[in-house]
Amino acid sequence: IDASVMPDVVASMTDMSMIATGSVDGLYSSHNLEHLYPHEVLVAAKEFVRILSPEGMALITLPDLEQVARSIVEHGLEVPLFHAGQNSVAALDILYGFRPAMALGNTYMAHRMGFTANTLAKYLVQAGFCQVDVQPDGAWNLWAVGYKRKPDPETERMVRRTVFRSKRQTVVFVPG
Repeated sequence: IDASVMPDVVASMTDMSMIATGSVDGLYSSHNLEHLYPHEVLVAAKEFVRILSPEGMALITLPDLEQVARSIVEHGLEVPLFHAGQNSVAALDILYGFRPAMALGNTYMAHRMGFTANTLAKYLVQAGFCQVDVQPDGAWNLWAVGYKRKPDPETERMVRRTVFRSKRQTVVFVPG
């Protein structure tokens, strides 16, 4: 955790024991899971499910390796894909972590895991989410909503209109 941003809770995604079970209605994880080792992803996702209230949901975004792979085939590893402030971001940065930040000693920016829509959905379902919707945004990211309980139709419509902008089909898993 970067202490300079003064977070309210200092913890690891793999151990959020200081947060009571079922005490959170919504969880937003922006570009966090890719920083975990593969064996830690399920542990963190289970923690997400544990802290959510029965009607809770998680919004997760992270790099989409399928989009990145297409870019690598078409343009190579180091062609700038977009800019973040003064820096260019290439496929290499999306795969392994933002090199300018890591060069400054921010090694927590290293990526240890990668996801496609299917792999992300499988982890979230395995963790215990009742329903998972995942879509690429067309700009190098996946967006996922995991529901602890099947949402009512109006909530689901509102979330899809608000979160998902891509024309590609949503991946939905609803276990037995």
